[in-house]
Amino acid sequence: MPSLRIPVPADYSLPRDACSYGYFLLAPNRWDVGEQSLSRPLRLPGGVVQIQLTQPDGPGEALVARTSRTLKAPDKAALRSRVTRMLRLDEDDAHVAGFHRLDPRWKQSGRGRLFRSPTMYEDVIKTITSCNVTWPGTVHMNRRLCEVLGDVSPGEIGGFPDEARVARARPQMLRARCRVGYRDARIIEVSRLFVRGAVRPDWFEDPATPDDEVYDALIDLPGVGPYAASNIMQLLGRYSRLPLDTESVRHGRTVLGMKGSSAQVMKQVRAHFAPFGAQAFRSYWFEMWQFYESKHGKAWTWERDSTGKLFTAAHLGRAKDPKDRKTSGLGTARGPAIQLGSH
Repeated sequence: MPSLRIPVPADYSLPRDACSYGYFLLAPNRWDVGEQSLSRPLRLPGGVVQIQLTQPDGPGEALVARTSRTLKAPDKAALRSRVTRMLRLDEDDAHVAGFHRLDPRWKQSGRGRLFRSPTMYEDVIKTITSCNVTWPGTVHMNRRLCEVLGDVSPGEIGGFPDEARVARARPQMLRARCRVGYRDARIIEVSRLFVRGAVRPDWFEDPATPDDEVYDALIDLPGVGPYAASNIMQLLGRYSRLPLDTESVRHGRTVLGMKGSSAQVMKQVRAHFAPFGAQAFRSYWFEMWQFYESKHGKAWTWERDSTGKLFTAAHLGRAKDPKDRKTSGLGTARGPAIQLGSH
């Protein structure tokens, strides 16, 4: 297979930093436990290509991206850009060190970067499919979106569908074949906004755009409520808001020892992490991820089709309060970001 090397920050570790958020378990991503590699189809200017990412020389050394075909210069540039976003390679070691100064608990492990998708569009759709549903439901919806609407890639399910193809779909088809439920029309509406240029990822990802303006614009999107908007914020590299859901309640009660109703615990969780300011989400998330790993082992040992489907709180047998089954974002237990990504 043709390959190219992608430089990384001095502290970068592919297993730790790719397997850091539940979306690494969602199609079309595939983490190979044996090879410690991340594979998926990527849409580039010249068409879809299958990539496999490894870090053969260890932490801090370049990634090797093997591709299913030889790439021309524009495709190589696009691949580097997509991989940089997905793995947050633009958050250099100094950036992560700043987080560790604020929250030293994660310095020894090196935790700091959170996996996300190659594009904002994919992150938005994955967040919408993680609301009000269990994590296995999120896994299934994303797999079906790739199988039904994704471009075919050698040896894999389809890639994540692009906004233009989803925008042309009919709600009935999405509901029947992709099992997205009530999200059908909303997914199509959001896709059309991306196609028309009404959603400009460069504006959302520009550090000069104020967080409050980004949040307000996200809330205006079909299918995006406070939980989803807060989660998309962290996927945009804006970590000040917490997407609180039933996983947050579980964490508050079982790890932080909080008492009260679900709403009261959520309020306490928000206050607990408020001192971390602009880094509140990362402190919150790594606490939750650490909990999942304490039950199932390091995330880079999780198989997508076994542990990867069942590592969230709902499947650890907790929720004593039936009313906790569906609060805010994630629905029951899900994970991704503890929400969604389920951790």
